[in-house]
Amino acid sequence: MSEVLYEEHPSLIRTHPLGTVIAILLIPVGIGILILLYWYLTMKADKLIIKEDEVIWTHGLLSKKYVEINMSSIRTTKVEQSLLQRMLNAGKLEIFTAGDEPELTVNGMPNPDKIRELIKGVANNKD
Repeated sequence: MSEVLYEEHPSLIRTHPLGTVIAILLIPVGIGILILLYWYLTMKADKLIIKEDEVIWTHGLLSKKYVEINMSSIRTTKVEQSLLQRMLNAGKLEIFTAGDEPELTVNGMPNPDKIRELIKGVANNKD
């Protein structure tokens, strides 16, 4: 069993920064708490786990979807950040294997550069 190097859920505030502020302002009306609760549950339903030999993405609360990618098959890791995401230290992470389309796309991950460097470092050490 390989060691877990990184384990994190997407961040609610980093994924929906302006929407979170608006939802907080809408709490007195009643709809704001429902929006925040929905977003919180969707963030907790997703998890990225990086182990020494694989990357695992789980999605879902009641039904689950798993994506497992061996480190040896990762070709490229791409990070996209808007100005606001850079200020909040969040971004979209894309992991590519053999094809032109990303095998895995994850939005709102905290410290995306750390994740990219971690995957790059582990993949390079396996060669």
